[in-house]
Amino acid sequence: MYSREIKERLQSMTIEEKARLCAGKDFWQTWGDEGSGIPPMLMTDGPSGLRKQTEATDHLGLNESNTAVCFPAGCALASSFDPDLAEAVGTEIGKLARAENVGVVLGPSINIKRSPLCGRSFEYYSEDPYVSGKIAVGFIKGIQNQGVGASPKHFLANNQEYYRQTSNSVVDEVTMREIYLPAFEMAVKDGKPWTVMCSYNRVNGTYACENSLYLTDILRSEWGFDGVVVTDWGACNDPVESLQAGLDLEMPGPARDNVRRIEEAVKDGKVKMEILDRAVGRVLDIQQRAAKQECMPAYDFELGHAAAQKAAEESAVLLKNEEQILPLKKEDKILFIGEYADKPRYQGGGSSHIHPYRVTSAKSAVADMENITFAQGYCDQGKNNDRLLREAAELAKYADKVVIFAGLPEYFESEGLDRNKMDMPEYQNHLICEVAKVNPNMVVVLHNGAPVTMPWVNQVKGILELYLAGEAAGEAAVRLLFGDVNPSGHLAETFPLRVEDTPVYPYYGREKEDIIYREGLLVGYRYYGTVKKETLFAFGHGLSYSEFRYSNLQLDRREMTDCETLHVSVDVENISDRTGKALVQIYVEPLHGVSVRPVRELRAFEKTELKSGEKKKIHIRLDRRAFAQWDKGLHDWYVPEGSYAIQIGASAEQILHTAEVKVKPKYLKKERFTINSPMGDFKKSPKAMKLMGQFFPHMQEQQDEDIEDEFMNKKALEATSNAMPLRAMLSFAPGLTYEMLEQLVEAVNREGE
Repeated sequence: MYSREIKERLQSMTIEEKARLCAGKDFWQTWGDEGSGIPPMLMTDGPSGLRKQTEATDHLGLNESNTAVCFPAGCALASSFDPDLAEAVGTEIGKLARAENVGVVLGPSINIKRSPLCGRSFEYYSEDPYVSGKIAVGFIKGIQNQGVGASPKHFLANNQEYYRQTSNSVVDEVTMREIYLPAFEMAVKDGKPWTVMCSYNRVNGTYACENSLYLTDILRSEWGFDGVVVTDWGACNDPVESLQAGLDLEMPGPARDNVRRIEEAVKDGKVKMEILDRAVGRVLDIQQRAAKQECMPAYDFELGHAAAQKAAEESAVLLKNEEQILPLKKEDKILFIGEYADKPRYQGGGSSHIHPYRVTSAKSAVADMENITFAQGYCDQGKNNDRLLREAAELAKYADKVVIFAGLPEYFESEGLDRNKMDMPEYQNHLICEVAKVNPNMVVVLHNGAPVTMPWVNQVKGILELYLAGEAAGEAAVRLLFGDVNPSGHLAETFPLRVEDTPVYPYYGREKEDIIYREGLLVGYRYYGTVKKETLFAFGHGLSYSEFRYSNLQLDRREMTDCETLHVSVDVENISDRTGKALVQIYVEPLHGVSVRPVRELRAFEKTELKSGEKKKIHIRLDRRAFAQWDKGLHDWYVPEGSYAIQIGASAEQILHTAEVKVKPKYLKKERFTINSPMGDFKKSPKAMKLMGQFFPHMQEQQDEDIEDEFMNKKALEATSNAMPLRAMLSFAPGLTYEMLEQLVEAVNREGE
């Protein structure tokens, strides 16, 4: 809660002064308050680096911003599976923010990757809420440890660019709780951000900035968030409704008409003064926190660049390494091909677009190596260029190894637009296929912000997914290719074989009003594993120049209640001759039930470094949430009784070891029946069947007589009977009355209390 000084100041402020503080002063600043001596506060974009604008302002990255270090985009950072690395990146961004007198950095972006076609996928972390949440917490802590606020975004169900400012995300309660809310829940509870940014779109019919269910009931009352809810830039639809729902600050400003509407609503009694005071108090509180921070010395851009390089190296994913073509030998005759070797694609377009301190290319990083030559191969802005292709193919004939730098041009993926296909440009695919014909010893380095198809996957021996690796992409790529750094990244999203295989393909990008999340829980690997659909590269996949052995999976108990914690341990050994980092992925698979559930879900992970021959025992704890599912009847988390498989996976598709535990909820769910409950559900309850025998002692005899019907198969009769509502017994049980049936149901429900 805010300070005594702010509480006292609220008592003396006019309605006009208060209302003004609920909107920005200009594009990036809030209003200050002279009466309490609190100055205005500056906010800037910042998911992959600080985007502070001092002249022409915009929220799409169109105008120039101040020099900053460009770190790997969210798609890359999450692939590190390393919250500590995310914290280190956040720390550097926080340091520069302090030096630039920025109070709040607008990030991280943690929306779930529902489709690889989302134009902003490069900015988001993962298709998995647990990974997104863990990386987000690290990033938030890093920023806020520097005395600068973070702002996780975009809350909520903002998973496409197509009509994102007006569309209505229609999401059922279970899916929302298990897929789209958990990353924000972790960010709020564990990261404790100063602010949360709500999204443009409507959520189940109500604009996100007016949705009291999410802004107040869940975000504040349930999760304990005590900071400021700020709109995405221009997202406010109705300032009075938003204020009532839990919004505190509309950006950008000055929004004079909206401020006037708030003033009038308070004066007319439509909005209670305490609601306005609450919002103003929160805004003044974070401004006061920002103002108390001492001025930071000049930022060290060289150290920042080094941090960006390390983050890029730790985030890259080695997808394929046939015949150990990597690491390259420095004495080999090597050909680099591709415009991205000279001009790397290192960041996404839109509000996260950074004016970088220093961009390094792979070509410049090997400038002093005489055994490496370069061919452009393609022009990123054009179609097939036969001359460039012929030159590259001719040089490739004489090389020991060929490395092609390819990926997606910036105009393929950006804030504000979605992709219409997963394919890379045809001229790049054609180049790779043609060069492979003359030299099969080829490695492809990918610069892209989302999954792509790979029609050439079987024609190349190595694939290194660099993603959008930030300003040090070139240096990082070279160090990874030559083995100065051992790749340790793993995919935080699935690479499908083709766009038609994605769970949302039939309707994604085709709906502009109601965006119906028909796939429910089956997002990403949850879908591919459950329907057993082949993928190009699985969630969690990632190779290394080292080889690891996982063994001795142990659980500290085989039976437990949902109030207890399960302690899991596994031995990991480096059985290669070089130091590397191994990732322990723990999945949980329910071995009971018939409801539509993902076959398995990631519930924990830990990355660890091991020297050659080193062996470590990794300990991980699984709490109640690792087994829980959201129960829409209870409107709460519930752990179904039954057995669960605890799995160690090399990916979501490659399970290495499994152990089983039985879990029993301490408090059993009270199932209540009505006369419309299915007969089959009623019969599953021992208490119900016991009371049925007491109420209707002749019912079993009647059922046995019915089964003797020569025209009715016993199994079919049982299935038909189980599907009937209890009230159907009135038609098939002579002497049974409506009152008697109600008495039975009431007795069963009373027995279960």
